Amino acid sequence: MTSRNLLQTALIAFLAAPAFLLAEVTTHPSGKSEPVHIRVHAEERASYTVPRTIFGSFLEPIGNSTYNGLWAETLQNPSFEENLWSARAIAQMVKEEPQLERASQLGLPLPWEPLAYSQGNRYEPRWGDAANSWRSLDIIGVPGVQTGVRQRVFLPVHRELQYSGSIYVKHLSGPSTIEVSLRRRNHPEDVFSSSKVEASAEAWKKYSFTLNVPQGKLMRLEPADFVIQVDGDERALVDQVSLLPADAINGLDPDEVAMAKAMNTSVVRFGGNFTSGYHWRDGIGPRDKRVSMLNIAWGIPEYNQFGTDEFLQFCKLIGASPQIALNLGSGTAQEAADWVRYVDEREKRGGFLWELGNELWGNWNLGYPTLEQLPGRTTDFSKAVRAADPQAKLIATGQDADVYQKWNAAQLTDPPGTFDYLSTHFVVTTDRTQDHRDAPDELAEEAFALPVGLGRKMREMQQQIDQSPNFKDKAHIAFTEWLWVCCGGRGNNADAPRFDNMGGALTTAGFFNMLLENADIVPISDMTGIMEFAGIWKKRGQVYAAPAYYAFQMYSTADAYVPVKVDSDSGFYDVRHGITRLPDIQNVPYLEMVGTLNQAGNELTLFCVNRDLTRDLPAEIAVDGFQPKGVAKVEVLSSASIYDTNDEVRPQTVVPRQATLPLTTGPLQYTFRHESVTRIVLHR
Repeated sequence: MTSRNLLQTALIAFLAAPAFLLAEVTTHPSGKSEPVHIRVHAEERASYTVPRTIFGSFLEPIGNSTYNGLWAETLQNPSFEENLWSARAIAQMVKEEPQLERASQLGLPLPWEPLAYSQGNRYEPRWGDAANSWRSLDIIGVPGVQTGVRQRVFLPVHRELQYSGSIYVKHLSGPSTIEVSLRRRNHPEDVFSSSKVEASAEAWKKYSFTLNVPQGKLMRLEPADFVIQVDGDERALVDQVSLLPADAINGLDPDEVAMAKAMNTSVVRFGGNFTSGYHWRDGIGPRDKRVSMLNIAWGIPEYNQFGTDEFLQFCKLIGASPQIALNLGSGTAQEAADWVRYVDEREKRGGFLWELGNELWGNWNLGYPTLEQLPGRTTDFSKAVRAADPQAKLIATGQDADVYQKWNAAQLTDPPGTFDYLSTHFVVTTDRTQDHRDAPDELAEEAFALPVGLGRKMREMQQQIDQSPNFKDKAHIAFTEWLWVCCGGRGNNADAPRFDNMGGALTTAGFFNMLLENADIVPISDMTGIMEFAGIWKKRGQVYAAPAYYAFQMYSTADAYVPVKVDSDSGFYDVRHGITRLPDIQNVPYLEMVGTLNQAGNELTLFCVNRDLTRDLPAEIAVDGFQPKGVAKVEVLSSASIYDTNDEVRPQTVVPRQATLPLTTGPLQYTFRHESVTRIVLHR
């Protein structure tokens, strides 16, 4: 086909498309041969300071964020229960491990398997006779044959070789020895470590054991089988098994705790969709007696091992303050007030952040209110919480940044003092556009523009609050969930910025720039999440972080006290008919810089995002009202591609790089790499 025919074909396709759906990114570049000129006015400080609470994060039992993640227990379904997974989750589990279908036919609760499938049916679930929850498992031994159950586990052997365990046993007949062991996956003859327990008690009794993996016997990321075996023709009920690394911190994974502490998050939000069906009393008291149940929101088990006390302990370990979402779905105001009192008594102080529900506008939340019910329910819970703790800071449920008007208007009819903040969320699918045909580069530029559009929406949202006589100058915005996801419209295509790739990290940095410039009206923010999504992951026993974690850390560890004025002649671009949630965003700078001073005024930090997909942008940075000395400390987060990710095999593909930059007279000269996040620290 000739070039003329190609042009005609392209023109026909363009004209055939609905004009109002065609995505458009219009560029307004700066001079190609000239550097970007930036002037930092350190003497012109903002009228507000930056609250540490904008560096908050979010924890919810979803995926493997808590169980199989932060909670160090290596076993799933340790009390042999049923109905802990939704049908969809079970289908996925069986797809990944097809042999579990046969295990289920033998009466074994998922994901337990027989030690040997060839033994046939030697197992009986027992309802109503259990050490924990509702069920136990009867194992019926065969003389001269190893009979037992096993479960695939991933152990952090790169860090810890000793494992502490416990098991509840009720002896029924025959010999009384229970053997627990670690063996090579699907090779029962290859035993790494074993321990025998003399379990002769005819009533339920807890037995402890220790298993040691020999050095080099099991490799990082390699699965093993944890085995429970009876002796000869022994018959025994087993229940509530546990296998923890010896270095677990009261049940918490030490690697995840260390990375969470290094993240330097100020607040951890305990909430999410599970909130509307969560009853806090299920998660307190002796852990062996806490009941396993279905997490209705996500179709996964809620073992209740990680409850209020464990959450508060986690917050202490990482130096964060708790922010807890209350159950305004199936819960009661009295239940909420009792939870507030419980936390205040445990912490020996009050005044914590409490959310009055989560996404109550969504029909996926259990017991959601109608718009007419909303103000009354918010008021009732607020009164109960304020009676329990007059110093409590309350966040009422607001709507998403792009559709907030009607819902927030209803909340603003509440009496004065009902709440201190209105929440907003923005969990956006970055490959859903009005055009439906955007190329990856267009999707990237549209996603990178989202924080700019969100900043403008925050001003509109605050304006609505200030127009309410009940809340003018008394309430602001809490951005309690934000996340970049993708592939909702493209199957498994990951060619868009999302929470786990470099593009998502760049969008995260743009979001923090937005927060720094709007912290007077958005003083609270919780990135989704501290575990999984844009935070810390654990797969096959290996802990690692998404690139966005490092972008978060570049901001949260800075000594940023007050923003200062920054001028720039960077080129910019406009987005029209882009990502569905915020399709039209104008004046998006390619090179965006936000400056802050520390409280002493002797440290100036420049946060820079280069949104350009191909150009390294040279810049001349002049600083007024601040004379730097020595060298500038530079930290850069970038990668070969914005689609690069970290994973358990390559956990440090995308991490920040440190450098220093000698200072000379005149403007600071620096070239910002394309698609990068840069932090520059200057000292007076």
